[in-house]
Order: sequence, then structure tokens, then C-alpha cells
Amino acid sequence: MNRLTQLNTWLAPAEIRKTWFDPIFRITTSLIFVIGGFGHFGAHPHMLARMEDSPWRDAVNMIGDPSLLLWTSGAVFIVFGTALAFGYLTRISALLILLTLIPITLAIHIAPGHTGPLFKNIAIMGALLYFYANGPGRFAIDRQGKEHSI
Repeated sequence: MNRLTQLNTWLAPAEIRKTWFDPIFRITTSLIFVIGGFGHFGAHPHMLARMEDSPWRDAVNMIGDPSLLLWTSGAVFIVFGTALAFGYLTRISALLILLTLIPITLAIHIAPGHTGPLFKNIAIMGALLYFYANGPGRFAIDRQGKEHSI
């Protein structure tokens, strides 16, 4: 066994620590949506200006009123981000957040100078797909009364 393989084996967390990874993953993933959702309300004029600067603003305007879209996406992020954190309606929450995040990512982050935010959103979409596919994991409202394993 080479040294990297030995190090990799040594770094494996104990089973008792692994039990906490599910809620930590849910909560840390959901924080960006809850906090960002409040930003859709608190920084509404600033975010509308960003949408106006987007090369895709005409497409956004064809979908609907940008202000209404911003309020709606903020509400989805807050409500379903909170539900995701608690592991409540996890698959529905992950799917609704994902379906809200995709058009935002396309409209705002497919633009010059937005490479970092674009790939951050792509990574977050991967986390949402994980929750959609696997459910909440341990210590979740969805799992109350059930065995606490995936």
C-alpha cells in the first residue's frame, strides 16, 4: 500500500462522527439559500440592477416581471432552504430550489466575469441533486420514527 493510500485510510472518520455529516451537509447547503433568499428582499434594488446588466435581460423580461421573479425566488429559497436544513420534504425542497436556481444561474452567471459564481452554483446544483436522489440522511424530520441511516 503506498503512502497516499495509507493516509487516505487513516483519514477515514469514525462511524460515530459520520452520523453527523448528513445534517451538517444539509444545513451548510441550505444556508446559502436562506441567506441569499433574504438578500432577494433586502437587496432588491441592487439585484434588479444586476439583472438589468445581464446579457440575458431580454429573456428574463420575456419570462416575467424581474421584480416579481426576484420576490418569488427569494421566497422559494427561504421556505424550502429552511425545510432542507431540517430535512423536511427534502426531495421536494431540493427539486424546487434546483428548478429555481437553474434559470437564475443561466440569466445572471453566464456572463463575462462570472466564472466563480457560475461554478459555485453548478457545485450547489450537484448537492441538490444528491439530496433529491438520496433523501435527507440522518437526523431529519423526514426520517422521524425510521431507522437513522440512508
